[in-house]
Amino acid sequence: MSQKKIYKIAIIPGDGIGNEVIAEGQRVLEYLAANSNEKFGFEFGYFPWGCDYYKEHGRMMAEDGLEQLKAYDAIYFGAVGWNDVPDHVSLWGLRLAITQGFDQWANIRPVRFLPGVPSKLNHPDIEKLDWILVRENSEGEYSGFGGRNFSARGAGKEVAVQSSVFTEEGCERIIRFAFDVARTRSRKKVTSVTKSNAQQYGLVLWDEVFKRVSREYPDVETEQWLVDAMAARFVLKPETLEVVVGSNLIADILSDLGSAIAGSLGLASSANFNLEGKYPSMFEPVHGSAPDIAGQGVANPIGTIASGALMLKHLGLNHEAELVDRAIEETTRQGKLTPDIGGSSKTKEVTDAIIDNLSQLLVQQ
Repeated sequence: MSQKKIYKIAIIPGDGIGNEVIAEGQRVLEYLAANSNEKFGFEFGYFPWGCDYYKEHGRMMAEDGLEQLKAYDAIYFGAVGWNDVPDHVSLWGLRLAITQGFDQWANIRPVRFLPGVPSKLNHPDIEKLDWILVRENSEGEYSGFGGRNFSARGAGKEVAVQSSVFTEEGCERIIRFAFDVARTRSRKKVTSVTKSNAQQYGLVLWDEVFKRVSREYPDVETEQWLVDAMAARFVLKPETLEVVVGSNLIADILSDLGSAIAGSLGLASSANFNLEGKYPSMFEPVHGSAPDIAGQGVANPIGTIASGALMLKHLGLNHEAELVDRAIEETTRQGKLTPDIGGSSKTKEVTDAIIDNLSQLLVQQ
């Protein structure tokens, strides 16, 4: 009998509903492990970092936080941000500190139209829509270069400079990753999205790299669009999309648009990969901390549980990841929906239904 594999998972619930949805995602992982016939298990480490930690310690995470996280196989992250802490402080102090510190340069955000979920689109084949955003996650518009000055000159005289940084290496590795993702899908197609007509240096470099790399993938269909036209295309012709690759800011915005038209940001999953395996990768829902509904038990756990499925796949548990995705689909088909997508179910009730559907799928194996 083969030895049971133990995966070490760092849990960072963060703020607001992050605490609620991460607990539900952990429940699903624990159920799978308990029913794996001793194939695998999880060892969880809990890190109470976030805005409450900041108010007590003056920083969003422990000073040696990255060193602590290095020991884990993956990171499961909830949400960051609260009303009494500036957003740029909370984001740069925790989430971006991890993604940049661990060079998690590849971000993926699938756009799924789940059965039974009211979509914002009027489309004849709504459940056939399925595409994926590939986001450059280490440089671009979120590089953090710049500064503020001239405030001493008087009121209204301050100047802020924020520089985007695009390296040929950074562009190439994310574009090449997008092509590799496309090769795993039934329709092999990559759409690159920039605003190179207005940003004539960094994004023109991106365009040139995309054209060069695309010649190495003759089996993959390619196209290049400007972001404003692509935003309209998300709404008007979503059936033409397959793999969409963009810079840090562009893909971030488009992924929220994709999730919104699919029904809710609460449905959206994501993964932040360090594909070289030097550091752990991080998995998180796309939604924020949602202070307006925190503590009410109505947060949508689907994005978090689907992010857990991405984590399972990353760890090599492909079959279990597929089972979670199927259980989510069956749950929404049954009408077990939280209020953000037109239902009346509580957070825990949706997770209970997903686990019930998982149990049925496991019986059928």
